[in-house]
Amino acid sequence: MEKIPMRDGYGNGLLKMCGEDRNIMVLDADVSKSTRTNWVAQQYPDHFLNIGISEQDMIGTAAGLALSGIVTYTSTYCVFLCGRAWDQIRTTVCYNNLNVKLGGAHAGISVGPDGATHQSLEDIALMRVLPNMTVIAPCDSVETEKATIAVADRPGPCFLRFGREAVPVITDADSPFEIGRANVLREGRDAAVFAIGPEVYQALEAARILDAQGIHITVVNMHTIKPLDGACIEKYAALCGCIVTAEEHQINGGFGSAVAEYTALHCPVPIEMVGVRDSFGESGTPDELMEKYHLIAPDIVQAVRAAIARRRG
Repeated sequence: MEKIPMRDGYGNGLLKMCGEDRNIMVLDADVSKSTRTNWVAQQYPDHFLNIGISEQDMIGTAAGLALSGIVTYTSTYCVFLCGRAWDQIRTTVCYNNLNVKLGGAHAGISVGPDGATHQSLEDIALMRVLPNMTVIAPCDSVETEKATIAVADRPGPCFLRFGREAVPVITDADSPFEIGRANVLREGRDAAVFAIGPEVYQALEAARILDAQGIHITVVNMHTIKPLDGACIEKYAALCGCIVTAEEHQINGGFGSAVAEYTALHCPVPIEMVGVRDSFGESGTPDELMEKYHLIAPDIVQAVRAAIARRRG
């Protein structure tokens, strides 16, 4: 299976829009090679601004451009975008419901050797709590490209989360993508796994392992974390009677918490969560870290078995 960095999809989406001469500006905080916005700088320099290593200023500049009617994309490492510039995102962008799109690159623990300071594991919690904010975590490069283009037509602030490492491409040009509507990749009645980002592939691998054991699960690509597809959650909570969530992020306040909040109000069922458990990351290869922090297919298998046992109990 081909592996491509999700950030390539972000760069390709921006290039397509700039090639159509759409009313967008792409801002970067001096890491354009990493975010792939250097592709825009090289081919469409009139659509690009390098603000420098000043994330707060980048958000302020983006807000000003948005007020003038320009759809503005801001791009840098996810941990700096959501951490250092959170006050500006909250007070300047979200409070005024401005048309600023946030591209958070190098998300999750799979950044690898850069270590804890660069591994963004709190961004979903920080972004989804903000009023007016849309939060999206695509599963591969193809879906990242679609999401990058889709948010241009969605009014208000939008946050896109994507990693550094190459991940398996599991969607294609014909795969559906609609903000706020989950994609069901396979159906089974024993448990429902809702996954985001690279964990979608891990969930599919877990499903193959479980099939061989006589356990058949639903796998849902829940690319939009806010707004959640509540109807999809309710449907598979009723069908399966238990849920597993999977994310490359802290469990506290993250995607799993969002699903648990919804089910508690609308369709209570046992839930198990796969994610980072109240810990910072460390340096290592992406594969080593994904295994150490229990974010791979066998960990989802274990969570599914635990959820089924709780349902039967």
